[in-house]
Amino acid sequence: MVSASSSTLMAERISCYCALFMAVMMVLNCCEMSESGSSVVISAHRDMGSKPCDEIYVVREGETLQTISEKCGDPFIVEKNPHIHDPDDVFPGLVIKITPFQS
Repeated sequence: MVSASSSTLMAERISCYCALFMAVMMVLNCCEMSESGSSVVISAHRDMGSKPCDEIYVVREGETLQTISEKCGDPFIVEKNPHIHDPDDVFPGLVIKITPFQS
């Protein structure tokens, strides 16, 4: 029989590994590797070209829901992200769903 403390410890370990995996995936997603000659250069995607926002958006330092809404063309960010309880409590690293408004 598994005790409650050992199952809690197991759940915490799994949660930690999942968080680590997500962090690695986010870093790999925002960086691209390109070979130039014999060296490998890692560059972040800073200019997105004609597509300013992906469907999954990670909030950056200094951004608000208003600035993200204007940048991405999605006036209904709060309605589509039920995990945002307070629109003023947006922080770097928060993951939100973006659906650009189609007129």
